[in-house]
Amino acid sequence: MTPPRPEPRDEVNLLVVDDVAQNLIAMQALLARPGLRVLTARSGAEALELLLAHDVALALLDVQMPEMDGFELAELMRGAERTRSVPIIFLTAAPRDGQRSFRGYEAGAVDFLYKPIDPEVLSSKVAVFVELFEQRQALRDSLDQLQRVLALNEAMVAVLTHDLRTPLQAMLAGAELIRRKSADADARHAAEGIRSSGQRMSRMITQLLDFSRIRSGSLQLDKAHADLGVLCAAVLEEVRQARPQTRIELSMQGDLTGSFDADRLMQVIANLVTNAAQHGRADEPISVRLDGTHPAQLVAEVSNAGELPQAVQARLFEPFRERSASSGGLGLGLYIVAQFMQAHGGEVDGRSGGDGRTVFRFTLPRGQTVAAVA
Repeated sequence: MTPPRPEPRDEVNLLVVDDVAQNLIAMQALLARPGLRVLTARSGAEALELLLAHDVALALLDVQMPEMDGFELAELMRGAERTRSVPIIFLTAAPRDGQRSFRGYEAGAVDFLYKPIDPEVLSSKVAVFVELFEQRQALRDSLDQLQRVLALNEAMVAVLTHDLRTPLQAMLAGAELIRRKSADADARHAAEGIRSSGQRMSRMITQLLDFSRIRSGSLQLDKAHADLGVLCAAVLEEVRQARPQTRIELSMQGDLTGSFDADRLMQVIANLVTNAAQHGRADEPISVRLDGTHPAQLVAEVSNAGELPQAVQARLFEPFRERSASSGGLGLGLYIVAQFMQAHGGEVDGRSGGDGRTVFRFTLPRGQTVAAVA
C-alpha cells in the first residue's frame, strides 16, 4: 500500500543573527524569495528564543557579537537536543585565521562566509541547505504516515482475526457433529476435511493475533508455576491425535518446574514439533528432549531427520518466510516461537549439522532457583 503524499509545508525558516541592524536588513534583502522566511536576532539570547519556537533549515551566525559571540551561541545550540542538528554558517569580517576557523568548525560550523558577502555564493549555499531540510522533512512525514498505516493494518488484522473466531468455532462444531453422528461415510469424510481445514485456519488466526500483539507491543505473559514436562506431554498427545502416523519420542530428566506462561510455552512446543513433522523425514521419529538438571534454566530440544539448506537457516525466525508456502502456513510459527522465548528472557536457535538431523533448541529461565539434579 502506497502511503499518501505529504501535504505542502509552510515556509522554510532561516535564522540570521547579527548585532548590527543594517546587516540584518541586508541579509533579509539577499535571502528574500518565495517559500523562505528569514528570522532575525540581534543577540544570542534572542536567537535561542527563536530556535525554541521555530524549526530552522540553516543558522547564519555573526562571529563578533557582544555578550555572546557566534562561537558561544553555536556551542549552546550543539548542546541542546532540539537545535543539535541545525547547520551553522559563520559570518565574519575578520581576516582568514586558521586557529579561528578551527574553533568555528569545532563549535559545529559547516562553513565560513567572509564579509562583504558574495550574494551568489550566499544564495547557492543557502539553497543547498534548504533543499536538504525539505528532503528530511518530507522523509519524516512519509515515515510517520507509513507508521500510521502499519499501525492501522495491524489493528485491522487483530479485529478481523478476533471476529473470525466465532463463525469458525461454529463451523468446527458442526463438522464434529456430522463426523460423530452421520451414518454416511462420504459425509463423515467431508466433515473430517472441514474439521482439518478449520483447525488449520484456527492456527493461522492464532498466529495472526500473536503477530499483531507482538508488533504492537501489547503481548503480555501470564506467568505461573508449571511443569514443562507435563505441558510437553499434553502437547505431544494433541499432535499424535492430529497426526497419528507421526512417531514422537520424549525423554525427560531433572526438575522441569518453573515460572512461565504455560499457554505460550505449549504454543512454542507445538510449533516446533509440528514444524519437525512437516519438514522432517516421515520414516524417522521426532525426538523431544527436556533437561531440567540446571538450577537456573530449562533446556528443550526438538530434532528430526533431514537437513535445512544454509539459506533457509539464516532466515528461520523471520516472519512470512517464502518457504512456508509449501506447508500451507503463514510462515509465522518460528517467528512467534522466537518472540515468546525473548519475552520470557530465553533464547531459541535452529541448526542442521553433518549428522543428517535438524535440531531446534531453546533455553528458558526457570524463574525460581532449585538445587541442581544429577
